[in-house]
Amino acid sequence: MSDKLAKLVEELSTLSVLEAADLVKMLEEKWGVSAAAPVAMMAGGGVAAAAEPVEEKTEFDVVIKDAGAKKIDVIKVIRQLTSLGLGEAKTLAETAGGKVLTAVGKDAAADAKKKLEEAGAVIVVE
Repeated sequence: MSDKLAKLVEELSTLSVLEAADLVKMLEEKWGVSAAAPVAMMAGGGVAAAAEPVEEKTEFDVVIKDAGAKKIDVIKVIRQLTSLGLGEAKTLAETAGGKVLTAVGKDAAADAKKKLEEAGAVIVVE
């Protein structure tokens, strides 16, 4: 995770429940979306979930399971895909279950998986 995202997560973690709810409302207005539908489906249980059509997943995580024999090549690809430095990329390559990319589109996840697998890594897209 980049430093910018890590700082954002830390700041968001300090919000109270009311502040987080206000943030959701502000983001809904700004982006013209609604977070109510997914929450209602989860809270409603089986009846509400059966009535709602299942939405296709739009965000994916690219997770490294094993760097394989060509770890240096995998590290190079990780650095190309992310803004990580050499040390961070090496640590990520050596960490089974480490997320190389988070919340990316289907095409970006497939492209990253292809590049990492060509370098010798075992990758899972979640």
